[in-house]
Amino acid sequence: MNNSRIAAIDVGNDSVKALFGKLDYELYIPNVIARDIEDRPVIGIEELDEKDPLEGIHIRVHSPALKDNNVIYRVGDLATKSDNPSELDPGSTKSEEDQTLIMLFASLALDAAREENAQHFKKSGNVIDASYTLGTGLPLREVKEGKDVGYRSQLLGSVHQVEFLVTPKYQGMKVNLKFDEVKVYPEGFAAYINLVMDNQLNIINKDLIDKRILIQDIGGLSTDIAVIKNRKVDDDKAQGFNLGVSESLEAIREEIRKKHGVELDSRRDVVEIITKKNDRNHIMVKGSRTSVHDITDRILLELAKKQYRHLRNVWQKNSQTEICYFVGGGSIVLKEYLKTINNKLDGYNIDFFEDEKESIWMMANAYYKLISDFIRKQNKSAKREAEKKVIQKS
Repeated sequence: MNNSRIAAIDVGNDSVKALFGKLDYELYIPNVIARDIEDRPVIGIEELDEKDPLEGIHIRVHSPALKDNNVIYRVGDLATKSDNPSELDPGSTKSEEDQTLIMLFASLALDAAREENAQHFKKSGNVIDASYTLGTGLPLREVKEGKDVGYRSQLLGSVHQVEFLVTPKYQGMKVNLKFDEVKVYPEGFAAYINLVMDNQLNIINKDLIDKRILIQDIGGLSTDIAVIKNRKVDDDKAQGFNLGVSESLEAIREEIRKKHGVELDSRRDVVEIITKKNDRNHIMVKGSRTSVHDITDRILLELAKKQYRHLRNVWQKNSQTEICYFVGGGSIVLKEYLKTINNKLDGYNIDFFEDEKESIWMMANAYYKLISDFIRKQNKSAKREAEKKVIQKS
């Protein structure tokens, strides 16, 4: 495992958040892909190598884990500008979608191709052989259904190749990805780990460690409510729902198009309009600043009511709960609506993360803590075995 690099990757429905190595590199990529041709047209081809690779991820992906193998994609920002962008659909199963794997492989290849990793991985010509120890996760619902086992074996059992086509700095490079180990964690448990422990898994939040907690993780396509009791997720009581913010974002996007004639590229544009610090809930229509408050308020309040009903149902079944934490990108979008509903109705003890980055990166941070701990324990075990052999020989 000496040449194996740590990767902690949260393939969220809205975006991918990834941490690598000794936290020496992080990636944030919108979870959008679009099928493409090999020679995509580029304006200013001579400037290609001056651009950020993240602005022009254009790849061919080869993996036996994919249903559609050897296909060319635009990924992330480049895909949002395409005529045929694909975002994950409501009701889809993350562990069974090609898009999840494409985003995962693209993130790893972008890390492996960096100059800083030239000493770390073997390179022959334009081909890099990269090995990773991966920590990632799936929604609680999918883990409860046992889908994590198939997902993990798909990753572990093969070599997966990403070929960079018309991508800044990396054009013509191929990355062969291999996994030394893959750990797939339930997302609710990961959120709990991040709340109470630091990178060495030392307890940093003693007030929470023995409390009965709910963690409501609102994503793009689904919501998980983890029930934490005795420092563990109660698998029987934890619940997953096919309810995220994506459908509501699509509804806002469509209504803006109908009412104002403004085409927004993707759900990400809608999130920006809702969450930006200045001119929140405003768009430009023919050069004029225009409010879309009426649209966003109505649609998001309706979604917040549905999320609140789920909270109420789970809390009633776990009446000794002391606090519920709302996490995930969806909780940022719905925060004010949920607070308003709670103040008017039950007045539960709920909390949000004021640091938006912390909430968005919570899963990736947790996977990093968990996979680092796994490696530490493995190294200790290997050291003990080596010492035993030395003693036996003597």
